[in-house]
Amino acid sequence: AYAGMHDHSRQKLLRMGLFTALAIAIHNFPEGLATFLAALQDPGLGVAIAVAVALHNIPEGISVSVPIYYATGKRSRAFAYSFLSGLAEPVGAVIAYSAIRFVMGGEGGVIPPQVMGVMFGMVAGIMVYISLDELLPTSRAYGKGHDSLFGLLAGMGVMALSLLLMKK
Repeated sequence: AYAGMHDHSRQKLLRMGLFTALAIAIHNFPEGLATFLAALQDPGLGVAIAVAVALHNIPEGISVSVPIYYATGKRSRAFAYSFLSGLAEPVGAVIAYSAIRFVMGGEGGVIPPQVMGVMFGMVAGIMVYISLDELLPTSRAYGKGHDSLFGLLAGMGVMALSLLLMKK
């Protein structure tokens, strides 16, 4: 696909891939923070969240690497950007540990729920914007029919259902 693409198409795919990598890194940062905080309160819940996050990182990595690979033809570059965007999660966990340990009063420190709510709201807004403004239009341009729209709706349905099932 790389050889048959025009420069403009490659540039557009590369831009989308890099923008997606940045958005996922921003998205992954609070995931690492949340996973660490959940594990701190309930190790079983922390493990469950870590497994769920690991599973959903697979399509995230694909959404970064595929456009970059098709734009550059280089697997190493596609892998590197996917890897770098994923590093934000452990960085988020380290920052959560540091915040609890050094900033918020030692091991018993607590991050106020209002701070977490604002942070997660901002990240959710960023991800919705990226999805609707960059990912969906590009996937429609390179896909067939309404497959990308059906995928978006199915993903939203799975997330809504999982939120309902996990609600205590």
